[in-house]
Amino acid sequence: METRIDQMLRSMTLAEKVSMVAGANLWHSTGVQRLEIPAFKMTDGPNGARGEARSDLTSVCLPVGTALAASWNVELINRVGQLLGEEALSKGAQILLGPTVNIHRSPLAGRNFECYSEDPYLTARMAVAFIKGVQSKGVGTALCSCAAIR
Repeated sequence: METRIDQMLRSMTLAEKVSMVAGANLWHSTGVQRLEIPAFKMTDGPNGARGEARSDLTSVCLPVGTALAASWNVELINRVGQLLGEEALSKGAQILLGPTVNIHRSPLAGRNFECYSEDPYLTARMAVAFIKGVQSKGVGTALCSCAAIR
């Protein structure tokens, strides 16, 4: 598989690579038809895969990262990942945006609630369990690092 991926990357033009990174719109990538690389769909979702819209859709609403990590329960976080992997599939998405893994450094950080902890060990354990859970359902993850202080 890795050899095939390397060959495809070598076969892609710079414009094709840039188009895949830039995306077709907020939630979809571009594919490369000549190489039979399909477009993929992403969904927001460390605490619920909502799909494309911000309203008029239902999704599970799970506790945020800090609340989940406070449990120190790796198995629970893995099950959360599995649930969100299934939900991403129900929205037609192949990639779930999350988990968020910033290390809390300031109470002023506007997205701390999505992150697991100020402790790097705990954050790593939770993130690995979450990712393995999501991936067990055939869905990819996109590790997020939202460092903005508001």
